[in-house]
Amino acid sequence: MALTHVAALRNTLANAAVDAIDVGSTDASGDIQIATSSAFSTILATLTFSATAFGAASAGVATANAITADTNAANTGTAANFRFRDRDNNEVLRGTVSATGGGGDIQLSSVGITAGDTISITSMTYTASP
Repeated sequence: MALTHVAALRNTLANAAVDAIDVGSTDASGDIQIATSSAFSTILATLTFSATAFGAASAGVATANAITADTNAANTGTAANFRFRDRDNNEVLRGTVSATGGGGDIQLSSVGITAGDTISITSMTYTASP
């Protein structure tokens, strides 16, 4: 049997995870880096969170505030991984990228990115374990 958390604890867990993006003072906000591999040696695009990255969680789900697109992708490659970074550019969490329907934690309309492309994420949620 899997462990479950009550809603209040799920909210606390979700808020702790996403609020970590808002920590630091080097930059005005945290960001999302999209890369070709989990080594993050080739960063394809960097999108910027709002100054407060996510709203307060409800039922264990936090919804991102507006995310600023990267209007000039840095490199060409196939998106495979992403990481959230705080305002001091420290990694907060990471996950996988796939094309829509591919099961990635972030799903893009296309994982093929060419330098100079505009990369955008129109909506995003973070869900704490049930």
